[in-house]
Amino acid sequence: MISPFGTTRNGQTSKYFFIFVVSYICLTRNFFIRRFTTIFKELVTNDGISDNLEVRVKDETGAMLGIMRAARAKDIADERRLDLVLITPNAQPPVCQIMDYGKYRFDAAKKAKDAQKNQKKTDIKEIRLSMTIDSGDLNTKAKQANKFLSDGDKVKVSIRMRGRQQARPQMGVDVMNSFYETVKDIASVDRKPVVDGRSIVMILAPINSK
Repeated sequence: MISPFGTTRNGQTSKYFFIFVVSYICLTRNFFIRRFTTIFKELVTNDGISDNLEVRVKDETGAMLGIMRAARAKDIADERRLDLVLITPNAQPPVCQIMDYGKYRFDAAKKAKDAQKNQKKTDIKEIRLSMTIDSGDLNTKAKQANKFLSDGDKVKVSIRMRGRQQARPQMGVDVMNSFYETVKDIASVDRKPVVDGRSIVMILAPINSK
C-alpha cells in the first residue's frame, strides 16, 4: 500500500517522490534567479577581471586612486577585505571601484524593486461621443472622463460618423472641442482631433502627467 509520503515495499514511489521534490526545488530556484536577474544586472568582479588590465580605480568612498593594473587593485581590495568591481567596462581605461559587492547588490536590487512598485501603469480609457450628442449627455461623458483622468489614465475620445455625417467631419471636430472645454481644467490634449476613415479620434492626458 502507498503511504501519503510515497513509500512502498519496493521503494519505487519513494524514488519518484524524491525526484518530484528535487524538480520542484530546482524550478522554484530558477524562478527566483530569473526574477532577481531582471531586477539587478550582475557586474564583473574580482577574479573575473584580468590581472593585466589597466584600470582606473575608485575606492569605497568614491575617491580616485589612479590608473593601475587590475592585479594591484585587487591587492588593495583584499587588504581592505572588499571586492574589486568593474563598473564602467567601456570607458578608456575601464573604471573599477573597491566596494562591498554583496551590500551593493542588495541595495541596488532593493532600489530597482521599489522603483518597479512605484511605477504606475497608464491605461487608455475610451469615451464615445456622437455628432448629435446633446449637452446633458456630453456632461455625463465629461464626468466619466474626469474620473479616468483623476486616476492618472489617458482618455481616448472617439466619434463614429454615419451616413451623410462623413461629408461634414468638421461638425465632429467641433463636438470634440466642446467636450475638451468641459475637462480642460484637469486635462491637456495629447493628440488633437484627427479624422481617420469614418472615425474622429482625440487623446486627452492628465495635466500632471506632462
